[in-house]
Amino acid sequence: MQYQAVESWGYYIPVPSSTAAGADPLERVVRLASESAVVIFSVSSCCMCHAVKRLFCGMGVNPTVYELDQDPRGREIERALMRLLGTSPAVPVVFIGGKLVGAMDRVMASHINGTLVPLLKEAGALWL
Repeated sequence: MQYQAVESWGYYIPVPSSTAAGADPLERVVRLASESAVVIFSVSSCCMCHAVKRLFCGMGVNPTVYELDQDPRGREIERALMRLLGTSPAVPVVFIGGKLVGAMDRVMASHINGTLVPLLKEAGALWL
């Protein structure tokens, strides 16, 4: 199996400081999650984050990935994700069609039970 370099995903988008200033981190999470069909909040050194990104890329989905360790306000977003999920650690967290799917365990359960592909199709992230 060949692995692509993280840079090849090319979907890290820093949060513009002008629009993020003073905004509630949870509101920012909701806004960012609704801007693309598939959004992954990740940490670049996390093996589970890498696995979930590989899962989606292997399915032909191009997720928008927010690498929280590369964002100056990433810690705030990570704390908001922990509040949202009610668990720690907070990454990876996946949103499909602006709706929270959850962490790695929920994504893999959806993939195994066959509900992930219909979610991706409904969100417009997968066409076949």
